[in-house]
Amino acid sequence: MPLRRMLAGTVAVASILAAAQLGRQGNRWAKFEHEMQNPVDDPPDAREQAEFAFARLRFRSPRDGYFRRFLRWGTDTNKSDRIFMQAIRRLTRVHTRSIEEICDVDEEEMFNWPFLYAVGVGDWTLSDDQAKRLRRYFDNGGFLMVDDFHNEREWAVFMAGMHKIYPGREAVEIPDDHGIWTVVYDLRERYHIPGYQIVYGQEWERGGIGGHYRAILDERGRVIVAICFNMDLGDAWEWADAPEYPEKYSALALRVGVNYVLYDMTH
Repeated sequence: MPLRRMLAGTVAVASILAAAQLGRQGNRWAKFEHEMQNPVDDPPDAREQAEFAFARLRFRSPRDGYFRRFLRWGTDTNKSDRIFMQAIRRLTRVHTRSIEEICDVDEEEMFNWPFLYAVGVGDWTLSDDQAKRLRRYFDNGGFLMVDDFHNEREWAVFMAGMHKIYPGREAVEIPDDHGIWTVVYDLRERYHIPGYQIVYGQEWERGGIGGHYRAILDERGRVIVAICFNMDLGDAWEWADAPEYPEKYSALALRVGVNYVLYDMTH
């Protein structure tokens, strides 16, 4: 091959890679994409202000990078978040921003967003200062949805973190007649929502058997932490556009998420 053709080809490839890198750098959360499992490019309206923004909690974990390159807080993100926000736009009249907010547990920015979502909390670790900050967040009316953690070890780690926030406060099963199940959709009858592994015939993850919709309540009985244990709603959102993932799980997961958002906004 003539040298000039080789050089031309090298320059073309370099130009394509440079353009792709420039596109990634233009994303709102480009600095965190190396911590995410499934980053996607921002939509054209990413900078548009809205009534509601879905916020994901960025926390620390001793198992960051243990399974794959991404960190525990970044599991399924940000494709999962983006699809869920599309669903809120389509299924409700809530003016929803098209991209997520990332709230670091160490930063005061967290207090600007009343709804937080966290994945992999069975592997989180909270310092005393972080626990105090989260308690202040909840005492000020904040709401946290936690998802995609499994088995008794991960449950114990999650609750150890919650007990640092609220010593002595325990989780309860959300009863079928609780208002959170009827605020938008009637979800008084629900079923287990598995992750992507269901495509291979595996309903449960990491030895966690039995799906639970649990909660931690405040003194007035309001849900402040909605707990999806031994389930994976984030996967059900992330793969809602995948033909192989069963639609019935994505449909329920999206509706559960919508109910949680509207409950938080109205209670």
